Amino acid sequence: MFEFIRTHQRLMQFLLFLFVSPFLLGGLHLLSFGDADNAVAKVGNKTISQYELDTAVQADARMAAVPDARKRVLDRLIADQALIQEAQHDRVYPTDAEVGMAVTTFAPQLADPKLSKEERNTRYQEFAAQQRTTIAGLESKIRTFLVSQRLAGEIEATAFVPNSIVARLSDFLEQQREVQQLPFKTSDFTAQVKVTDDMLKAYYTKNAALYQNPEQTKIEYVVLSQDNLAQQVTVSDEDAQKYYDANKAQYATEEQRRASHILVAVKPKASDADKAAAKAKAEKLLADVRKNPAEFAKIAKENSDDPGSAERGGDLDYFGAKAMVKPFSDAVQKMKVGDISDLVQSDFGYHIILLTGIKPAEIKPFESVKGDIVAAKKKEGAKKLFSDLRDTFDHTVYEQSDSLKPVVAKLADKTKLTVEAATVTRKPDPGVAQTVAYNNPKFLAAIFVDDVLKNKHNTDAIEVRDGVVISGRVTQYQAASQKPFEEVQAQVRDAVVQVEAHNLAQKAAAAKLAALQGKDDATGFEAVKTISRKDPQGLDVTVWQSLTKADASKLPAFVQLEVPGQGYSVFRINKIIPPVTSDPNVKTQVQRAVAGQEATIYIEALKDKAKVKILRPSVLTATGPVTPVAPPGLGDLDN
Repeated sequence: MFEFIRTHQRLMQFLLFLFVSPFLLGGLHLLSFGDADNAVAKVGNKTISQYELDTAVQADARMAAVPDARKRVLDRLIADQALIQEAQHDRVYPTDAEVGMAVTTFAPQLADPKLSKEERNTRYQEFAAQQRTTIAGLESKIRTFLVSQRLAGEIEATAFVPNSIVARLSDFLEQQREVQQLPFKTSDFTAQVKVTDDMLKAYYTKNAALYQNPEQTKIEYVVLSQDNLAQQVTVSDEDAQKYYDANKAQYATEEQRRASHILVAVKPKASDADKAAAKAKAEKLLADVRKNPAEFAKIAKENSDDPGSAERGGDLDYFGAKAMVKPFSDAVQKMKVGDISDLVQSDFGYHIILLTGIKPAEIKPFESVKGDIVAAKKKEGAKKLFSDLRDTFDHTVYEQSDSLKPVVAKLADKTKLTVEAATVTRKPDPGVAQTVAYNNPKFLAAIFVDDVLKNKHNTDAIEVRDGVVISGRVTQYQAASQKPFEEVQAQVRDAVVQVEAHNLAQKAAAAKLAALQGKDDATGFEAVKTISRKDPQGLDVTVWQSLTKADASKLPAFVQLEVPGQGYSVFRINKIIPPVTSDPNVKTQVQRAVAGQEATIYIEALKDKAKVKILRPSVLTATGPVTPVAPPGLGDLDN
């Protein structure tokens, strides 16, 4: 289990996105803040507060344009809570070891075996803070994810799909069609188009929005950036050496050990008979590897229930003392290279361990970490300087609202601020990097506020990301305006020619189709292509989808289709080729779809069991931006 999580990170990250991305961006919905008066729903004996709901809605960018966002998100929060309560009741709640393994998947920086305990704890807190939660909140949500995965696996394993349905669907997906194409390209008809002034003016009038000068604003702006401040912080060699001497433990690499293992898995709720059978199997495998130690990798590959390491002969590579579950780690620490352990029992089952290597602990020399120390000290100094200057920056751009020069002058002795210029519109410019402060949506929204736009006052200090604030003012505004017909006449002519040529191509294709339906004629068609739903042979997606669905009960069959970016084509379907073999993946895919439906039904049953109550229905229909206020008692970001 733990090796599967370690070796399937991309899959796990995708699943995490599906199940818990709203949480990682700000939700704490498994934590109860005890704000009963502010509760919007009750699940069993737990409540969900408006803060939790609003935070989850705000965090999920996909919900921004959804009218019933709050209702959908609340349904998800309720489902998570009902699922967790059932897991606790059924005693399949993830262990601390499982949670720890999963955490390092989503935060690889925590898995570095060279980290000291103190440094790992610091990074853990920083990671939780980046997700706007606590360590306890982070682990709580990961438990929900693991419970969801366990449920998904169990339901998928029991989902039943009749073989007849799988066979029909497989035939549908694997069927091939021989087709030929007769193109009628728009470009071939442009010479036939006769354009009049009336046509041009009619098109210009109908499509006036296409021919406008965009609204734009010339601005001045000033950016206070922690990264820029770091360039002004100096760190002497002496200071770096002192830091190194005082924090040598931080640069110590703990001993690492390499091991291979064979796992005989035991399910959490296994019967006594199943446990006994697993132990007997493990004892036999132990006897085999002790008899033939050189065959350990072969035996592991053939028998281990840990799929990730089994493929490598059981090899787990090097790991630190706390990287594995405690019984496993304790056993490894007592072994010498070449030793084979007795049976080691963990929450996953029975392990047989072969120790294959030891890397002794060491301390990195000063010169190898000097650069990191200097960078860290610069960052630390810049963070403090930014914090010291932030209030002055905010107050000055607000109080001296008619110019940005006062803030530059006021901070001149501590930072090298400059007034810069740019031209902006209401939306970010795709040609400018998103990290550029003046291209940030929050700042652009502030620029186009009436007071700033009309009175040319400074914007407030806008925090566009951590450690970066910006203020700007308008120097020149240009409203959107219609371009004169004479200015865009050539563009209009090109557009009219394309439209008319496209219409001519459509008419020519329709005439050919009518003729072919009266009398078959393969003259002019391109070479035969054999297409399927898996292999479109380079055809546009809308074209090949239409061809695979077209009525081919009478052959040859003819279909007229628009080919995006080209014109129209008439397609001749010559032959239907049934599949020779079935796709073995189809059953798995259908089984997962059925399992998804069954999981939904199961979750609804759990919600009924938990006696869910919606306490404040009016909150679910609220509209407008969501700005949650921190609940009472959130406290520090500590475990």
